[in-house]
Amino acid sequence: MVYSEHGDPAQVLTAHEYDMREPADDEFLVRFLAAPINPADINQIEGVYPKRPSFSDKFGTALPSAVGGNEGLVEVIKAGRGGMSMTWSLGQWAIMRRTTFGTWRTHALVKADDLLPVPVPDVAGLDPVQVATVSVNPCTAYRMLRDFYPLRPGGWFVQNGANSAVGKSAVQMGRIWGLRSINIIRQRPGHEQVRDELYALGADIVLTDAELEDRAALKTLLRDQVDGPVKLALNCVGGSATMNLCRLLADGAHVVTYGAMAKQPLKVAASLLIFRDLHFHGFWVSPWNDAHPQERLDMLKQIFAWMKDGSFKSPEANVNHWGTGQTLAEFEEVFKKALADKSQKQVMAMHF
Repeated sequence: MVYSEHGDPAQVLTAHEYDMREPADDEFLVRFLAAPINPADINQIEGVYPKRPSFSDKFGTALPSAVGGNEGLVEVIKAGRGGMSMTWSLGQWAIMRRTTFGTWRTHALVKADDLLPVPVPDVAGLDPVQVATVSVNPCTAYRMLRDFYPLRPGGWFVQNGANSAVGKSAVQMGRIWGLRSINIIRQRPGHEQVRDELYALGADIVLTDAELEDRAALKTLLRDQVDGPVKLALNCVGGSATMNLCRLLADGAHVVTYGAMAKQPLKVAASLLIFRDLHFHGFWVSPWNDAHPQERLDMLKQIFAWMKDGSFKSPEANVNHWGTGQTLAEFEEVFKKALADKSQKQVMAMHF
């Protein structure tokens, strides 16, 4: 799926096929097994994301173009004469080492430096969709819980957007590490089901944004159910929701913002910084991944181990299938239907 200009993905994305040459001596031919559709991918196509791929003429399109998608899982199916090594072999699975490579495709020519190998023992028993959806959302949750405040078992954190893929990952990792979580969700039809799902994953407290507005009830909750200071907050909403989140925090706590679903600036009273010494941080997992390949691999191994022993569930997703026998128009239709479905995370599974 390629685009030659920035704009609405439904309008600028098109399916395209082209002939692929044989891999050079230092290249691999890989086939994609699965690739998610993430919000950042959409923002890249719209032209509003800080990191965007360059348009190129290597795909044979009428105008220079780029391939959408950042996260995905590939299998090495062919190598140039110098490609194989102790690290790489035919059938090896790998994820993309850096963002902007373009993962919404069936095949690609890559160099070893483009990939991060996924050791076979680490993913034995996991399916491609599970492996393909780990490197962005679960890793974001992992790093925020580990890098901004040294929470110890029994320590509390709070998050909004708790029913997101990052939020559900944070709930589960918190449970695994012995942390306690307060989780904020939107009050809308179906929110009781969402509340039950979060409790099933290990949440300690789940509140709606409307319940968070009741200051008297909130004070009672903190007194009766929260047995320690809340020192870390994970924020993906922004706007006035940030102030509401801060009401739950102890003095000296840290607020980490990783999203802006409200599409509004953070609203924070100066008194929170002056008199309560709250600390505000931003976090973007893409440059962290790029700068820490070994730590990233160690983190992925840990998450895969949790998935294999059943202590961590990968983000729920609707799987859409691309396969041989589909025409280019059918290929595009399947993708754009997935793109339009906002009800849950969408993943493309490739069968070629």
